[in-house]
Amino acid sequence: MAFLTDIEIANQNKMLPITDIAKSIGIDEDSLDLYGKYKAKLDIHELDRLKDKPNGKLILVTAITPTAAGEGKTTTSVGLADALHEQGEKVVVALREPSLGPVFGVKGGAAGGGFSQVVPMEDINLHFTGDFHAIGAANNLLAAMIDNHIFHGNELRIDSRRITWKRVVDMNDRQLRYIVNGLNGKTNGVPREDGYDITVASEIMAILCLSNDLEDLKERIRHIVIGYSFEGKPITAGDLKAEGAMTVLLKEAIRPNLVQTLAKTPAIIHGGPFANIAHGCNSVIATKMALKYADYVVTEAGFGADLGAEKFIDIKCRKAGLQPDAVVLVATIRALKLHGGVDKKELSQENVTAVIDGLPNLMKHIENIQNHYGLPLVVAINKFPTDTDEEIEAVKRACANCGVDAIRADVWAKGGTGGLELATRVKQIVEEENHFQFVYDDEDSLEEKLNKIATKIYGANGVDFTSEAKKELQLLTEMGFSSYPICVAKTQYSFSDNKDLLCRPKGFRVTFRNLKVSAGAGFIVAITGAMMTMPGLPKVPAAERIDVSSQGEVTGLF
Repeated sequence: MAFLTDIEIANQNKMLPITDIAKSIGIDEDSLDLYGKYKAKLDIHELDRLKDKPNGKLILVTAITPTAAGEGKTTTSVGLADALHEQGEKVVVALREPSLGPVFGVKGGAAGGGFSQVVPMEDINLHFTGDFHAIGAANNLLAAMIDNHIFHGNELRIDSRRITWKRVVDMNDRQLRYIVNGLNGKTNGVPREDGYDITVASEIMAILCLSNDLEDLKERIRHIVIGYSFEGKPITAGDLKAEGAMTVLLKEAIRPNLVQTLAKTPAIIHGGPFANIAHGCNSVIATKMALKYADYVVTEAGFGADLGAEKFIDIKCRKAGLQPDAVVLVATIRALKLHGGVDKKELSQENVTAVIDGLPNLMKHIENIQNHYGLPLVVAINKFPTDTDEEIEAVKRACANCGVDAIRADVWAKGGTGGLELATRVKQIVEEENHFQFVYDDEDSLEEKLNKIATKIYGANGVDFTSEAKKELQLLTEMGFSSYPICVAKTQYSFSDNKDLLCRPKGFRVTFRNLKVSAGAGFIVAITGAMMTMPGLPKVPAAERIDVSSQGEVTGLF
């Protein structure tokens, strides 16, 4: 049986004018800046207008530990929102913007899938409204001002060996991880070692996604620590007088983007930090706007519930005063089989034993959500055509033993219609008792925070620090940053810091090799293992399959 590709499904869909989508949730056309007929920027001052309106219910979609078999958080998020919409509810789905890195690298697109997509999917996956380009420009302006300051006498006495600010580009390019610049003579700058990050790992991305308005954005940028002086004093973007110009570059990017799903459900898409190397959530402004416009807001956090959901709770909710009303935990039979030891080539064959062997991964995520986040949840089994009734029943039985419902969601093939049972259960659990809590307290030391994340959420026996990380831990504490929350950079493929330890590993410790402050974003980045802030392309990148016809028709996005 032949299936339509995502882009073929999207191209067959007839979209409504974005002004009609806006009107359906009470947004006046005067509050929109149109980017063509089907995309618009929202006025961030809408939050002031709506400040007295009660918030809707906030539903967080997360997942089990990712595998190469796929989980489908975005697809499930869109399908759930469409199902609520089909049931007559006023709903908005709030998502992250895709990065060009994975679009041309592994994913080939990140706008949902099948009949649960946000559209126009080509625009969303490629350049959208230019937000990521603006973030890259602001980031690189600061980098240019740093080197320019050094070139013109270095009044701030910046130690070029201790510059922590890197340039960025929104593409996977391992060749740029470590470079030497300023070569070929005095007029071309001061030679130094440098490197690039991917745009979504930039602190500017995190700042944009955590800011409440333009003034907050500018103030956060002013506090960015770009490196240290010869005397060890932190040097900030404010010291370089860069915050005003950088904010100018971001004045449109800070405005959330309004689009729609295939089923005409309003979708607000804004910001896109990765969850393995950043905090993995869409913008605070977008989420807060959605909560004013709708009775139900469906949002997602990147990768598994040990990464995206933990950061959503301990960073985003802590900083923005948000509280989820319920969690949807996405699992697939295929991923559970991989955690159960099945070879990727054999995932299409029924194997109930392997599903059961992979269930400890799902159970640990359930334990975290119930016991450490204190939230009601439902498991969504994102259905694949090869799933069998026996395999699905094995998951349902295991979840029932934990007091959790597991519901088959066939939203990829059927859109919102395939998520009606899930939507009905979600509407029930958002009314259940909620014991929301953070994993650690603000007053905990940085080491205590890292220990609590590792032992409670990952299931580790404890944490270790390299000699370099120990020095950084002491320095950050002495500088007064110990009250900051933690953003762990860790492999997404395991609870541990070793990507090869699947399912629910036991008896491991987590080693932190580097800690650095993102003072503008207001958190500490703690890096484990071989995590890179600039990914590389796979052996066969998605870019090889992406093409455009003479008529401008794009193929290969899926």
